[in-house]
Amino acid sequence: MARWDLFKEMDLLRREVDEAFRSFGMGQLLDPAFIPGIGTGDYPRINLSEDDHGFYVEALVPGLVPQDIELSVMQGTLTLSGERKEPATNQRTWHRRERGMGKFLRTIELPATVDSDKVSAEYRHGVLAITLPKAEAVKPKKISVRAN
Repeated sequence: MARWDLFKEMDLLRREVDEAFRSFGMGQLLDPAFIPGIGTGDYPRINLSEDDHGFYVEALVPGLVPQDIELSVMQGTLTLSGERKEPATNQRTWHRRERGMGKFLRTIELPATVDSDKVSAEYRHGVLAITLPKAEAVKPKKISVRAN
């Protein structure tokens, strides 16, 4: 028997309403990725992969400088936040604005514990590459079998 989850249903409804407004060209105004304090947005877009040694996150953050990006790791969650600043323009009339501006926050739950002291990040050509080494306790251990 499936359980009914009120919060899940509310989130699905919110997404449907957001999608309806996006079809009218209002999606940018309502995009939760650029609202401070809401980490449910899908910006920046990421890839998350792993191997035996760690997790690897690649985040697309074009047009930013590394000083505008903040990273933190706490209790199995990676948080990316920052701000894409509005370009200085002289009274332009916009015909299309698809790139969000302002503050963003994205939280990513990691599948296992990481060694937060050894996390590193590198920004190159609009891609933020984050390496999160796994904690020793969750790394696979090879066990040798002895014959008697």
